Amino acid sequence: MKTPLKGVFNGAFDTVDNIKISPFSRAYTFSDSVYEVVPFFNSTAIAFDDHIKRLEFSASQLAMAVDLKEVIFEINSLITSSEFSNGYVYYQVTRGVDPLRSHIHEPNLKIETFGYAKAHLFQWKPLRVSVCDDIRWGRCDIKSTSLLGNVMNMNAAKLDNCDEVIMHKDNLLTEGGASNLFFVKNDSICTPALNGNILPGITRALLINELKNYSIEVIEDNFRLEDLSNASCAWLTSATKGLAPISEISNLESHLDLYHPLFKKSEEIFNKKFLS
Repeated sequence: MKTPLKGVFNGAFDTVDNIKISPFSRAYTFSDSVYEVVPFFNSTAIAFDDHIKRLEFSASQLAMAVDLKEVIFEINSLITSSEFSNGYVYYQVTRGVDPLRSHIHEPNLKIETFGYAKAHLFQWKPLRVSVCDDIRWGRCDIKSTSLLGNVMNMNAAKLDNCDEVIMHKDNLLTEGGASNLFFVKNDSICTPALNGNILPGITRALLINELKNYSIEVIEDNFRLEDLSNASCAWLTSATKGLAPISEISNLESHLDLYHPLFKKSEEIFNKKFLS
């Protein structure tokens, strides 16, 4: 029998099957909500403070007043009460429930919180990806639950037997559908520079900082599709992917080495610091 998924809603812990949410929740009608995915390994959250700071930033951009003490308590409780030591917490903050659907929300709505913990094996296989137009809105630096552009692109890619996508705006590389992009060109590690079209990934930042500790430079700049085409290897990073190498880009000529020394070194450094 499958173990019921445990979660929390507005401070009350229960199985997710028992959690009831109003159809007038602005998360449901407008995606008026933000979220975080907090990985934990050996029952310890990875970069917990960084995830909380990003959640606080995302909420502030939507003018949501969030009780961070309650958020921290609920996420920690989900981790410590879980029946597994490796996994992640999905945690969402919503503006609240409108009396009736309206673009202009009522003042002082009661914030809703929802989260659950899920077991996860931090093991990755090589990814087959495709490149596609970045059709998302202009504030991708906010970790909003409004992800239709990502959903449309990733499901279209799945029809081509791809695991992920790499998006671009007018040939300027942005990021993956649920990840950040790294690649090696001319023996240098490169990643698109942060801007409003790119989410500041926590795993991205952790990797860059750890590589600096080993005197390995990461070039953050504006890169184009041709840079990726000329790359000798590439990988994606995220809270649940870790460092996932790209084996093939289905619709872009490329020659990627899954065992490139710079990728293997990056993987070794990251895993030693966070997954051991």
